[in-house]
Parts: sequence; C-alpha cells; structure tokens
Amino acid sequence: MPTPDFVLDLRRQIGTAPLPLVGTTAIVLRENLILLGRRSDNGALTPITGIVDPGEEPADAAVRETLEEAGVVCRVERLVWVHQLPRVVYPHGDQVDYLDLVFRCAWISGEPHPVDGEMTEVGWFDVGGLPHLELPDMRRRIELALAPEGVAHFEGGL
Repeated sequence: MPTPDFVLDLRRQIGTAPLPLVGTTAIVLRENLILLGRRSDNGALTPITGIVDPGEEPADAAVRETLEEAGVVCRVERLVWVHQLPRVVYPHGDQVDYLDLVFRCAWISGEPHPVDGEMTEVGWFDVGGLPHLELPDMRRRIELALAPEGVAHFEGGL
C-alpha cells in the first residue's frame, strides 16, 4: 500500500514510534449492493479505507479514496461510526493508532475496478449475502451503515 508523503516525512522524524492518524471507511451502497475490494497487502475483503490527508475533510477523503482505489464516484450520506482501532504494528516496525470514521456513501457513477494497486479486485456484493470478511470489525462497520437510523455511534466517552 502506498504510504502518503506526509507520513513518510513524519516517520523520518519519529522512527517507528506510535503515530496517531485519522482513517476513513467508505461503505458505498448501490441499491442492495455494497462495494468491497480485496486488499493487495493482506488479501482481506473490505470496504474502501484510507488515510485523511492533512487539512482534508474526512468525508472528502472517503470520496477521494473510493475513486482512487475503485474508480467509483460516490457521495457521503452520513457519519455512522467513530472508533479507535487497536494499535497496528506493521512488519517493518511502524506503529499506528488509527481513529476510524465510517461513512455511509451512495454510488453516483463508475464501475468498480482496481485503480491504484491497493486492491487486487473490487466489485458489488449483495448486502443480504455478504461473503466472509477476514477483519473482525468490518462487518460491524457495514451493519451500522445499513441501519436505518441516522445517529452516529461513538465508542468510549465513559
């Protein structure tokens, strides 16, 4: 997966120490279909995810990542979940603490295809018969996006 330049610049200063980053998950829906892709780094089937660039609005990042990774234009409908992911330690030692913002998105145009190499395959899947998702909280991200209520879920705050 390509690492954004701003992260590489920070890594030159802090080494592999924990780095807090904001990530997005775009749950893109087209009628009763959901956009999923197979990640090139670990082979997991997931919705579109990515890192928010400095100064970028998170909803804009979700739309940008969807176009960059899958060639699909979408619009964000609502925020559905804000949660802190467990610390990620990459094989080369970099540590990252991702705050993930999950957005429900509506398909506007484009047929899915791998664009930038972050996905080996992308496509539409029936929401009523989702395949196995290897990463544990991906199904919860999808379930919250499919829920009819418009309230965002937040973790913590005790």
